Amino acid sequence: MTQNKPYIQEKVPLLQKAAFGSGHLVNNLLPGALGVFSFFLITAFGIEPAIAGLLAAIPRFFDALSDPIMGFITDNTSSKWGRRRPYIFVGAILSAILFVVQWQMYEVNGSTYNFWYFLLFSILFIFANTIFSTPLIGMGYEMTSDTKERTRLMGIANMVGQISWMIVPLFWVLIANKDLFESQADGVRTLSIFVGFTCLIFGLLPAIFCREIDVSDDDSKAKITFKSLASNLAILWQNIKNMTKNNPFMRLCGATFLVFNGFQMVASFSYFIIVFYMYKGSYEMAGTVPAIFSILGAFLTAVLIIPIVSWLANKFGKRNAFIISTFISIIGYILKWWGFVVVDENTAVLFNDVVLQVDVVKFSIEMPIMLLLPIPFMAFGLGGLFTLMMSMTADVCDLDELRNGLPRREGTFGAVYWWMVKIGQSIALALGGLVLSIVGFDAGKSVQTLETMNDLRIADIIIPSITAGLAVWIMWNYNLNEDRVSRIKKELQERRLTKKNKLKSEQNVI
Repeated sequence: MTQNKPYIQEKVPLLQKAAFGSGHLVNNLLPGALGVFSFFLITAFGIEPAIAGLLAAIPRFFDALSDPIMGFITDNTSSKWGRRRPYIFVGAILSAILFVVQWQMYEVNGSTYNFWYFLLFSILFIFANTIFSTPLIGMGYEMTSDTKERTRLMGIANMVGQISWMIVPLFWVLIANKDLFESQADGVRTLSIFVGFTCLIFGLLPAIFCREIDVSDDDSKAKITFKSLASNLAILWQNIKNMTKNNPFMRLCGATFLVFNGFQMVASFSYFIIVFYMYKGSYEMAGTVPAIFSILGAFLTAVLIIPIVSWLANKFGKRNAFIISTFISIIGYILKWWGFVVVDENTAVLFNDVVLQVDVVKFSIEMPIMLLLPIPFMAFGLGGLFTLMMSMTADVCDLDELRNGLPRREGTFGAVYWWMVKIGQSIALALGGLVLSIVGFDAGKSVQTLETMNDLRIADIIIPSITAGLAVWIMWNYNLNEDRVSRIKKELQERRLTKKNKLKSEQNVI
């Protein structure tokens, strides 16, 4: 029997935090770019909207299947490079290459050929991205055993990840720029190369610089072979059943589902309200305002909100920080009623007629001042959510080890958590479309009725406010607080020491 000798660290060095954050930049940039680029399947590559919807949905089915399996594999891997880093390294390379390849389509090949081409390579890309992202998330849960340091680590990771959301909205402007690209299709093909190269460089950094903590001895891990496939699936199923009995984890999943998907359900509403209510249906007048609205939200989340939330968590506890930040986000949602104002000659505008030019690309940076009002409050929602939930999931992994023993299951916990997020996101996007239909919104019309826009504005406020309020209710009795986590940590250390001493005693007898 072999026994791992993990490198234990309470404080994660800044270099490792930055490297882990670079992985999350990739984890945000790839799906963000994919979301923007997928719009151009219709306008640039001639694929019917219903078929384009299938191209978005089918790979998600494979994604849902592969995530927990990949989590199980990484939890039970033994190698001289660790159980996460080899997959992150290979996954970063494959993800970058396949992201680029899937977008190298040409209009002359026809919609049928492009459909099968994109479907094949998007499924391969989904698998590659799972190989990268699942062990990355699991590694973050195990990089430190200190509950407060976990919050700092996840805070930095999410701060770096927000850079992606400052970049992604610009893709809309760049791809459609006729001075930059001959066509939208050419813009997609070219920008995919830049995205892929960026993700390759930053995706490799966690595998190179981050250190893992693997306290599991090899004998506690399942054997990853084709022969043991059936028994391993049975173990994975039992692990997932145990997770459903883990009350703190289920509360984290439920609260995340509500906050994130309440936000996602109305995510596109802001764009429609800005164009059709504030600028009366004029895309030209709206210009880059929707993009700047999103970029400012990401910027404030990174530089202001996440540091505040991290401080709140380490000062008052993670549960309390979540409740505070979620209540603040509800205030932000309500303030949108006064922030979204009809723009006319009397509207106060910041940076009016100011244009930023980078080479041949021009960006208008004007912004109605009142539209800035809800942004910092709303940013507490997602800024607090993933910083705190990822930190608390790491605490949950300690509780799972206490109850169910080794090996530790960070990879499986991360996979199940994000699987739930992805499924919820698909549901939220579908429900968002239903809400648009119910209020009578018609994107084919340049002018919407005042009743339609007011109903849309009310839905834009009420939906995320209600889901956020329900999330607070779910987390109110969350009982895995810092004191309990500290006691669990101490008990686990004593258990591991006892096992280590017993092993030494057995070896001396032999």
